[in-house]
Amino acid sequence: CAGLSSLVLLLLALLGSVYGCPGVCSCYSNTTDCSGIGLISLMPVLALVDQDTLTLRLPQNNLSSLGRTDMSNLSRLEFLDLSQNHLSLLQPRTFSSLSSLQWLNLSANYLGLRLSTPDPSNGTQAMQGLNGSQWSVGLSKDVFMGLWRLRGLDLSSNGLLWLPKGLLDGLQGLSWLSLTGNRLAFLDRVTFEPVVALRQLQLAGNPWECDCRLRDFKHWLEWLIYRDGQVDTMRCSLPGGLKGRDIRSVPAEMFSYCLQSLTKEGLLGYATRPPCPPGRVSLTKEGLLGYATRPPCPPGRVSSSNDECVRQRYRPVSVRRAYGTQIVAGVVCGTVCVMMVVAATYGCVYASLMARYQRELKSRGQPLMADSGNETDAEDGPTSPLTSPEDLPQKEACDIIHGYRISSF
Repeated sequence: CAGLSSLVLLLLALLGSVYGCPGVCSCYSNTTDCSGIGLISLMPVLALVDQDTLTLRLPQNNLSSLGRTDMSNLSRLEFLDLSQNHLSLLQPRTFSSLSSLQWLNLSANYLGLRLSTPDPSNGTQAMQGLNGSQWSVGLSKDVFMGLWRLRGLDLSSNGLLWLPKGLLDGLQGLSWLSLTGNRLAFLDRVTFEPVVALRQLQLAGNPWECDCRLRDFKHWLEWLIYRDGQVDTMRCSLPGGLKGRDIRSVPAEMFSYCLQSLTKEGLLGYATRPPCPPGRVSLTKEGLLGYATRPPCPPGRVSSSNDECVRQRYRPVSVRRAYGTQIVAGVVCGTVCVMMVVAATYGCVYASLMARYQRELKSRGQPLMADSGNETDAEDGPTSPLTSPEDLPQKEACDIIHGYRISSF
């Protein structure tokens, strides 16, 4: 039945295609809209889509997987909508041919945990189940490789339990990311540090466990907000004492016990970490985090919580200290500025008063200091040149000091 429907769609596309638009889709102004037409494969429509298409909408279909070369002829595509499909696995470099892609919508799919068989060639990360089964996430860490122009990514409502490390490494231009409506309990800051252009992050609708695993991500979140980033509510579900509280309002001091747990348990996580699977040992027993024969991490790298050596990046201290430094510096600078303004005002007032005083003296013909000689004084009358102190009258000699006459004020 599925094969028959696919054949019917292919025939309709071949018979109804006009000017590069599949007959089962609608096309307008560089946009191809194939929403809700029951597609189970992209082959019937992609072969007929105009190569100059900028927007391709494929929501509400039955797509379950994408091939690496399915979209190789859409290098100019800027917007791709694959929401509300049945996608459960995306291979590495699935979108590498879409070098101009700016917005990608993968919301409402099934990219969360699924049963899988071990495959060394696959880049997906697996987790060992209690019954020995292999569970893996449908996102490979290299799935978005090549999308260096991507600015918006929607991964909401996919049932994700975690994000693979390295998933966002090639997305330096990403500015908008949505992870709402998943089953995320924690996030690793190492995954987000490469996204230096991120300005809006949506995290609501996840069962966040506000324990030591979120401590480093909380610090990164504060740093994002400090750089004028926008983050919606991230409410804690566990522990019970913090249930319903936004993790941004939880004091950093409440995570101080994490360092004590690290010293006691020797783990880079929380003290209640489950036991290691077969073939691995605990750090407290062998001194290594990973396989028993694994060498220590090289200089400049640290061990992560899932037994990987990752590059150690700069991690700023809590932003509260930065705010405190800014407040103290602002108070000091403000005080200095006020003192400078007061001193300048005082100088201006003093100079104005002295200028006014000298103008009054000049208008009355009474200079502040007068040289002795042929000059006259308004009160004492004209004076004659002096040859020696003996020729001076007794009274006038008393009024002459070192060649200057003292004027009355």
